[in-house]
Amino acid sequence: MASSCSSSLIMLFFVLSFAFVFVLSIDVCSGANFNEKVDITWGDGRAKILNNGDLLSLSLDQPSGSGFQSKNQYLFGKIDMQIKLVSGNSAGTVTAYYLKSPGSTWDEIDFEFLGNLSGDPYILHTNVFSQGKGNREQQFYLWFDPTADFHTYSILWNPQRIIFSVDGIPIREFKNAESIGVPYLKNQPMRIYSSLWNADDWATRGGLVKTDWTNAPFTASYRNFNDATACVWSAAAGKSSCSDSSSVSSGNAWLNQQMDTTGQEKLRWVQKNYMVYNYCNDTKRFPLGLPAECSLLRA
Repeated sequence: MASSCSSSLIMLFFVLSFAFVFVLSIDVCSGANFNEKVDITWGDGRAKILNNGDLLSLSLDQPSGSGFQSKNQYLFGKIDMQIKLVSGNSAGTVTAYYLKSPGSTWDEIDFEFLGNLSGDPYILHTNVFSQGKGNREQQFYLWFDPTADFHTYSILWNPQRIIFSVDGIPIREFKNAESIGVPYLKNQPMRIYSSLWNADDWATRGGLVKTDWTNAPFTASYRNFNDATACVWSAAAGKSSCSDSSSVSSGNAWLNQQMDTTGQEKLRWVQKNYMVYNYCNDTKRFPLGLPAECSLLRA
């Protein structure tokens, strides 16, 4: 009985601490104006900037989805976006939010939200590409309904690691593994992209569940885009806004940030309770051996 009570108290502590982080992230988040920060790139009017630039919506119907991209490129950054996902029967739809560089050997950091039937949970699909190579998928359920309200999805990308976070809670870490021959994302500036599109050939139960177009239009909403702590790339100057040697002392300490003990505990909690796929455990997919960077996850 004592052991059961102790476990319950520990779980209560985590839930309360996560709730506090979520409330804090909502309260302190001060978003940029979408009119100043992004360009709508496709959708023929299905993407809209509203409320004097404070809100952006993407919609999807049978003819087309929609999307936008950041005006700026970044070479390292800590970037936040609050998103409210498609509600109801979202099966077949994908809401993607990611950083990506151009070219055939691109770098990319992905959040993709895979829709599902009403009452079934979204799957949060993450991936990392370096020099055009991906296949580094980790997937998660979320511990809340991502369609009921806005939640903050964050990418911390510095020279040592990439940390994916939800409401300030780390869910995934991808470490720089150049020392064992794995290319890292450090030389190619990337833009933020986001899109809402139909992917019913694979998104829900491997494509078994198709998009129900009687529910269209499907809509995802965005607010509080924050790139204030990111290194903006200048193509003309050939350097970023963080290239100055004084950048760390001037408020960019995140360039050397790593997870503290509390962050590591939260990461383990999420991965134990909510991770539904990890490529580093998929020996059938990689019969000749797991990717080299998986050794760092086990270290």
